[in-house]
Amino acid sequence: MPTSASASAPAPPSASQATARHHSELLSRLSSPDAQVQVKALRDLKNRIIGNRTKKLSFIKLGLVPAVADILASAADAGADRDSNLLIQSAAVVGSFACGFDAGVLAVLDAGVFPSLVRLLSHPDEKVVDSGARSLRMIYQSKLAPKYDFLEQKSMEFLLSLLNSENENVTGLGASIIMHSCETVEEQNALSQAGVLKKLIGLLEGSLNQRDASLESLATIIKNNVEAVSMFVGSESGRALSSVVALTKDRYPRTRLLASTCLIVIRNTSPCYLQDIGIKTKLVHLLLELHDDLGQVGDESSFALSSLIAEKEDMQKIALEANAIDKLYNHLKKAVLNSKRVEGILLAMADLCSKLESCRSKFFSLKALNLVIDALTHDSSSVRAAACICLRSIFRSIKSLCAGDFMDEIIMIPLVRLLHDRCTSVQLAALSAIGNIVVDFSKRRSIFIQCGGLQQLVQLSKSMDSDLTVNALGALRNLVFLADYTCKESIFGELTASLLASLVCDSEPSVQEQALALLRNLVDGCMDSIEFVFAEDGIILDAIGRQLQSAFKAEIGIQGMYVLCNVASGNEFHKEAVMDQLVPQVDNGTQSFVIQFLQSSDSQLRTAVVWTIVNLTFPSIPGAFGRVAKLRNAGIVSQMKNMVNDPCLEVKLRVRTALGQFMTFGDGST
Repeated sequence: MPTSASASAPAPPSASQATARHHSELLSRLSSPDAQVQVKALRDLKNRIIGNRTKKLSFIKLGLVPAVADILASAADAGADRDSNLLIQSAAVVGSFACGFDAGVLAVLDAGVFPSLVRLLSHPDEKVVDSGARSLRMIYQSKLAPKYDFLEQKSMEFLLSLLNSENENVTGLGASIIMHSCETVEEQNALSQAGVLKKLIGLLEGSLNQRDASLESLATIIKNNVEAVSMFVGSESGRALSSVVALTKDRYPRTRLLASTCLIVIRNTSPCYLQDIGIKTKLVHLLLELHDDLGQVGDESSFALSSLIAEKEDMQKIALEANAIDKLYNHLKKAVLNSKRVEGILLAMADLCSKLESCRSKFFSLKALNLVIDALTHDSSSVRAAACICLRSIFRSIKSLCAGDFMDEIIMIPLVRLLHDRCTSVQLAALSAIGNIVVDFSKRRSIFIQCGGLQQLVQLSKSMDSDLTVNALGALRNLVFLADYTCKESIFGELTASLLASLVCDSEPSVQEQALALLRNLVDGCMDSIEFVFAEDGIILDAIGRQLQSAFKAEIGIQGMYVLCNVASGNEFHKEAVMDQLVPQVDNGTQSFVIQFLQSSDSQLRTAVVWTIVNLTFPSIPGAFGRVAKLRNAGIVSQMKNMVNDPCLEVKLRVRTALGQFMTFGDGST
């Protein structure tokens, strides 16, 4: 049977081909000389990208943003003679690209659209002004937005023109610019003195948008500025403060949150205000109530609560009595929460448990620890860091540490893994938590070491990031605190003498201080521990001596002297080695750094030096006489005689102990 050939059907266009064809068609319409065609194309584009980041990014890559920017610039140049609808739609598209999307903000700024939007604010058509102001506010939601220098007169005049506008979108823009640009005390004071503070207070009586924008701007201007807070509280005979307090009862949750945040800023900046127990209790209950909001207000309420209670035992007690831990835990155990809300709850938990054992006990009674451990492996780096910060607070519980609640692999393994995290802030938070957990629990340090924690701490101590180095050294310092010799030996073997010597001589003073503090703990204890500083021909001890000769920070001197103090508690060889650092053999006519330290205004430094001299001059030690003679020849004994009435009791007592020892060798005149 003969066969017949059949023609195959054409393949449908691929998605990429369809997109490219639509892009070409849309770009052609945007470039049309007909304004009505352009307006329709702009509307089409706006409808496609609203709320859709994927499409925004796609159209950005296809180059549509410059085309829209050209339309806006051209229409703005034409002024009132051009169709206002074209200005409105092109500005709206720009705002849609920028809304909640940093890549969109960057694209519109790179297209040079910002000056054109600013020009729209002076357009005679109010709808054009609205559109321009709304788009600029979208841009100012991003950290990428341009900053204004309020110390420049033109910037201040522009801001005042915005705040004096009768258009609430324009005044809202002014508030957004303040929140984004005001960063220094000088700028805060300039804004206050220029009348901005007074204008914002007036906007508290305006529309909902104006009230909210005013509250956020006020918080920005008065934050950590006692003078600005005083000016605000005293405004209109206290009515300004009363207005903010009244807004904590507003029907809108966001307004209540912003009013609470403003009051928290006032109290944190100037604790003399808002001391009434009623308002403090009310703020705690209000912020806990706002956690029930399912939107942005609920996400942000935890951060406000943290700010309210951080480092304040009285506020933490109030929060505990308000069942804050229970309520936060109940929110945290919900199956679906966005990462920002989880982060905020963990940080609030951390602040609640930072000082009071009663809060930590409540935390454990709820079995909340498992939820925090789960957060250590969360997809969000901010949540992982917050979980570490929460654990650090909980680790302050001596009772629970002694019970060994934190030392099993369930916690240690994920914590050690976070030391490898790609995000530096997570590594720092993990180091901080680990630093608390490894203190003074020698029987269980082995779990941390077995998990690879020691090797990773040593690796991080070599980091190019000084913050990582400092925190890694801090954790190592705690790891060796009161450890037995076997543990110290294994830790020293990983660190090596050459690495420790280089860290003592690091260019960063904070690294020097932590390295010396680590050595102080390392050589504390048995005689064998002292030998660590003599490894590799004593390069560590020589490094310490060099740093003390040039130390310009008291903290470095304190830690370095306590290392020498601990070494001086050893045998005759150890004591003579310390003397060689304090009073070098070669006399070049320069004054010993010891005398400078004894004359320091820092009592801790003076104490460390005197303790070292006491350890060097015990009369029962054979070489003490010779060391006293060296100290006398260096002018150190004479200086100590001038310190018998030192204002610090600890120094005074140790000086008298040392002078009593000197008396044994015939130098007891006081």
